[in-house]
Amino acid sequence: MNLLKRLPLKHLAAAALVIATVTPANADRPGAQPVVTSDRSAVRYHTKQIDGVDVFYREAGASNAPTVVLLHGFPTSSNMYRNLIPALATKYRVIAPDYPGFGHSAFPPRNQFEYTFAHYADLMDKLLTELRADKYALYVMDYGAPVGFRLALKHPERVTALITQNGNAYTEGLKEFWDPIKAYWASGSKADREVLRAATTLAAIREQYLDGVKDPTRVDPTTWLIDDALMNRPGNVEVQLDLFYDYRTNVALYPQFQRFFRERQPPTLIVWGRNDKIFPAEGARAYLRDLPQAELHLLDTGHFALEDQGDRIAALMLDFLGRHLPQR
Repeated sequence: MNLLKRLPLKHLAAAALVIATVTPANADRPGAQPVVTSDRSAVRYHTKQIDGVDVFYREAGASNAPTVVLLHGFPTSSNMYRNLIPALATKYRVIAPDYPGFGHSAFPPRNQFEYTFAHYADLMDKLLTELRADKYALYVMDYGAPVGFRLALKHPERVTALITQNGNAYTEGLKEFWDPIKAYWASGSKADREVLRAATTLAAIREQYLDGVKDPTRVDPTTWLIDDALMNRPGNVEVQLDLFYDYRTNVALYPQFQRFFRERQPPTLIVWGRNDKIFPAEGARAYLRDLPQAELHLLDTGHFALEDQGDRIAALMLDFLGRHLPQR
């Protein structure tokens, strides 16, 4: 309920929807008791303190099964994996965290927390170490790509497979959409920062979900209402603008990410919304330069491909993981 107290009045209804839709009754809170079930696909909701920051994560599947880590994008959270997790958890241990400032993880003030992709990767690394996830396949989407690939640079031996869904690692994937962001990288100016504020509005978030989708009726409108409510926590937009600026550090690491692909040759599945304007299909095809054995599937959808192509993506993943992940 603290979230409701921090939100402006106009966002209270959407925030109530967030609480009702995303927060389960058995979340890890003081005094909460977990639900005991034998169904390994049941999702459990936890919060673990990492470096003094509460990091929320969803987990499902047997603890001794091969691990799959799902890393979310902007402006969403692990909620984007709400349907995928149960589909994978019948065979795999699935872990899906929220970064600080997103979802149900803590949202420290900017003067008390470094909102950078390097810091996110450090926290995710420590979280996975705490959870004894010493080997894992990475599903990366949007912001999840630089977070996940930074993890791969830290511990290349831990990565058993890659699944990239509109998660970029090549300059070919940074086209017209990125021009205002590149201008901000070049100048660092307040004026160029203000231009990007429009990307944090409800209209822009909704467009990310619907643009390029063949049948918009398959996309749950609750998604963008949840994202908008959390975006409008006081100070959160400034955090997002900080992350837009910090994204330039990911591009600087692209050559290192690509070297990891070439040298390690992890089994890779590319499932990509081919109509995505943010990370267009050129970015998907570019992976094949360094990972010629990767499996490429360009789907007739947009940025958030799981929303309308989730069943197909889950089937592709189960087939791919079944062929490549070591079984215990």
